[in-house]
Amino acid sequence: MSAGQTAILIASIACVLAVVILLGIMVSLRRQVREMAKVVEDLRRELMPMVAEAHRVVDQAATEMERVGAVLESTESVHSTVDSASRLAYRAFANPVVKVLAVKAGAAGGMRRLTSASPEPPGVAASAASPLRASPPTPGRHSKKARRESPQT
Repeated sequence: MSAGQTAILIASIACVLAVVILLGIMVSLRRQVREMAKVVEDLRRELMPMVAEAHRVVDQAATEMERVGAVLESTESVHSTVDSASRLAYRAFANPVVKVLAVKAGAAGGMRRLTSASPEPPGVAASAASPLRASPPTPGRHSKKARRESPQT
């Protein structure tokens, strides 16, 4: 054999070996691709229900948030209504209650004077013969008008 033929033979054997090695690599890669496809399918089977559940939970949370918003609006409305009603009740009852308390205090003072031993109204000077009135009236118990009208002792 000549040197050229030997070189072609060696090159041919090298090419056949390269093809055999490449075929082995291709078979190995094909196995790896099949395994990866199985893993992807398994993941898809497991993840799809989880993703669907996540969507359902998010939708439910959005619905609950809408309900909470509606409840909050209702609460604010009730708060403003109660606030208005309490202001109205205060305006409606404050003045009459004060008047009733004033009438009660006046009636109590009148009853005290009627039941006390002194028959004269406040501001009228006690006569010297009346032993019932020993001291002058205390300031602050009668109105300013009654104090002005009462004689100074």
